[in-house]
Amino acid sequence: MIGLLSFSFYEQFSSVLNDRILMQLNSIETLESIQIENLIKSEWQSFESSEKYYKNVDSSSLVLSDSIKRINGIHDFTPYHKNKKATIGFVLNSNKGRKIKVIDYSNIQNILLERTGMGESGETYLVGEDFRMRSESRFLPDKKPYDIAVKTPGVISALKGINGRGIFKDYRGVPVYSVYSLIQISNLKLVILSEIDISEVTKPLEKLKMRLMTLTLIIFLVAVTLSLFLTRIIVNPIKNMQNSLRVMAKGDYNQTIEYKRSSNEIKEMFEALLNLKASLQGAVKFSDAIGNMNLETNYEPSSANDVLGKSLLTMRNKLIDYKNKEDNSRIMAKRFLVNGLENERRRLSRELHDGLGPYLTSLKFYIENNVKDELKKTEMKKIVDEAISEIRLMSNALMPASIDDFGIGVTLTNYIENLNRSTTINIEYEDLTKQENSNISNHQGINLFRISQELINNSLKHSKAKNIRITLSEFDDFISLFYFDDGLGFEMNSVKLGSGIINIKERVEICNGSILISALPGNTTFEIELPVEL
Repeated sequence: MIGLLSFSFYEQFSSVLNDRILMQLNSIETLESIQIENLIKSEWQSFESSEKYYKNVDSSSLVLSDSIKRINGIHDFTPYHKNKKATIGFVLNSNKGRKIKVIDYSNIQNILLERTGMGESGETYLVGEDFRMRSESRFLPDKKPYDIAVKTPGVISALKGINGRGIFKDYRGVPVYSVYSLIQISNLKLVILSEIDISEVTKPLEKLKMRLMTLTLIIFLVAVTLSLFLTRIIVNPIKNMQNSLRVMAKGDYNQTIEYKRSSNEIKEMFEALLNLKASLQGAVKFSDAIGNMNLETNYEPSSANDVLGKSLLTMRNKLIDYKNKEDNSRIMAKRFLVNGLENERRRLSRELHDGLGPYLTSLKFYIENNVKDELKKTEMKKIVDEAISEIRLMSNALMPASIDDFGIGVTLTNYIENLNRSTTINIEYEDLTKQENSNISNHQGINLFRISQELINNSLKHSKAKNIRITLSEFDDFISLFYFDDGLGFEMNSVKLGSGIINIKERVEICNGSILISALPGNTTFEIELPVEL
């Protein structure tokens, strides 16, 4: 029975561990896939909008067919490289001519080399439609990626459009946990796989197995010894009584009947067995609970020498620690991603303001001093003024400079004043932040501004609201953002990915905050609280 319970616990824990490892790999694969897609799309947008023709294609090493050159979009140039070097390029034909560019592949390789949370044997790599590797192998660094064939079940499924996860042998023939999906942008199709060796993952599981076997053996030996002892307790009084009866049968009635054990001790023996049974049942229920990741379940060891109970508690504490680290890692990954986006917005805002703005100002000065026709001068100045105003609006929307200079309170005040001049909806804003010695960090200020932007945009686009009220309050230990509109409301269960609600929740999460949403018609509210970062 003890062996069966131990085996059941081991199987449950093994199954849960498999699921957790695959979930961890799925998080890593999803993040790196998004980063690669964003990198390629960003490069393509920059390439597409540029007026110059790129000359960084080395025709001596890259021979493109005429059919490829005629197809606009993003392509895998690797098969056309003389040395089969992993290459991704862009082609754009227009009435101005043909542009071709090869992107810096090291940026993609750097994303794939990020191995946080993947242990010693973890690896993320890319595979092309020809089942050839498109990134360096960390296990075969001296071998060209194109020379490594990867025709595993994961690659085959992903190329068929089936994303998933599983356990199978990788390109080295080593059994691995694998998560795979298809990256498809324009004419580019690559499979991304995140994998970790099974042998590395199961090492602690094997140790646990040996520990459980040892504990089972110890409990078995204790049970056998206890059974023999109990047998003696039960049999000896009966034998004493039997001997006394034989003496009495011979006619000797003076023989005193002696019992070495009383009936109370036998009763205590059965009570001890019942206590042992209850202890084992409690241990099994507790192991089943933590096997299902109910880590808040509590368990009290039956005594100071309850090795099994202490081992289970230690296991639960380690699982709690692992889960907390995993949650923190996921939040930090989101925070890094959002910070990267905000830095890019800040850069674009600065380039619009400091780069294009002075050119337009110079153009306006030139018009004022060199154009003689007053009518044309007035019209041209009007166009330039509108362009300058539009660039200021774009720069302010991307990253208001006032956040760094004056804080979130002043920034939201200016932003809402500008909105009130351009919309018929009544927007009221109350700034209750500390004007001096504010504890709102720049990181929190940016996220509060983006959340407010998203909420206002949703109301303007979807809710048909007539009134919006916003209150930003700063207390000693937390920051509160209250948002209200009298629009149509929405169903929380039907919120889609592009609605902005998910983006708002993620920004609250990376700030370690909380959010309470009420989406009733005529009374939609968002109550957001962020802790003060001291």
